[in-house]
Amino acid sequence: MNADFVAEHAVSPVTGVERWVVVDAGSFDLHTEAVAFLASLRARGCSPNTERAYAGRVALYLSYCRIWRLDWRTPGFLDLARLQQWLVETPLPPRAGQVRPGSVRYRSQGTANAVLTVVGEFLRFAAVHGWVRAETTALLSQPKLLRFIPPGFDTGESGRRRQVEAAVFRFKVTEPGYEDLSGEQIRRMIDAAPSARDRFLIALLACTGLRIGEALGLHRGDMHLLASSRAVGCGIEGPHVHVRRRTDNPNDALAKSRHHRFVPVTADLVALYTDYQYERDDVSEAAESEMVFVNLFRQPLGRAMSYPNAKEMFDRLARTVDHACPPHMLRHSAATRWLRDGVDRDVVQRLLGHASPLSMERYRHVDDVEARAAVERVGSLREHR
Repeated sequence: MNADFVAEHAVSPVTGVERWVVVDAGSFDLHTEAVAFLASLRARGCSPNTERAYAGRVALYLSYCRIWRLDWRTPGFLDLARLQQWLVETPLPPRAGQVRPGSVRYRSQGTANAVLTVVGEFLRFAAVHGWVRAETTALLSQPKLLRFIPPGFDTGESGRRRQVEAAVFRFKVTEPGYEDLSGEQIRRMIDAAPSARDRFLIALLACTGLRIGEALGLHRGDMHLLASSRAVGCGIEGPHVHVRRRTDNPNDALAKSRHHRFVPVTADLVALYTDYQYERDDVSEAAESEMVFVNLFRQPLGRAMSYPNAKEMFDRLARTVDHACPPHMLRHSAATRWLRDGVDRDVVQRLLGHASPLSMERYRHVDDVEARAAVERVGSLREHR
């Protein structure tokens, strides 16, 4: 019998509802508690992409427990510590069509942290329902006193909120010094894209900082690209894009933020959208779809572009331009560029759709040029005393 649990995309034969589940790869039995946990994510309004990722991570934890003959409900401290190391020391299966002799891939510490976070959520969910003892969940975190207070963090009366619960099983990952793309790299990506649709998608993410789920969830009615949109009942001046959370998109694309926002766009982006419309008009099946991004080059033509299709496109593009370029890196690049150009942090927060100002910290990187300019600025001030 196969030792693994796996995440599967399931469709109810009764209701037709699509969902992610965790099953025993040998017997195909559903893992009841894991399925209940994933159902709780849907009840909270999490996106299908989040549900898919969580399903895979819970399945990985259950597989680990089976391999080491552990009861998933009662892992001890050493069991969880061994899980942490197992995640980074176990080779990943080779990617189809990309096998090089002798090449072995491993999970990064950042990926392992993401898995451990989900395992903690799963065990705490199970504890609430009486499937896991409180002694087990107590192993997952410990009190920690914040020595440095992030901007915008409310420490409460007499600083009592300086003590927080910190994850015990978590690698200390060094923040990379370079996570954004240069303007030249983004231009190369746009030039290398094989279609007007793909060029527009890349430029849209780079210009607006939208999440990929927000972009794939856009309707044509969200694209207000004229100098004035008063004719369609919108009083916002200038070309802009509306980002709305919808739960009924045919491709399951879902905006993470629950609040509607609009993002201004440039004339160059409007021109790329126009080029895409000419390309789209050649595919008669696309005429009926209200979605902005649709299939133009594969069956079923005209259907809303899915996240796996978009990921495949960006993976191909990365091989062409010879550097990593996942969609979120374009969002990161837009935020970093705005901050370096002196845009107010509150404005950037609104453009990105962040609820908390603390979410802004990951986007601010100091590069070598900025560091040198700061030192030279101090030196010039002393010269003028």
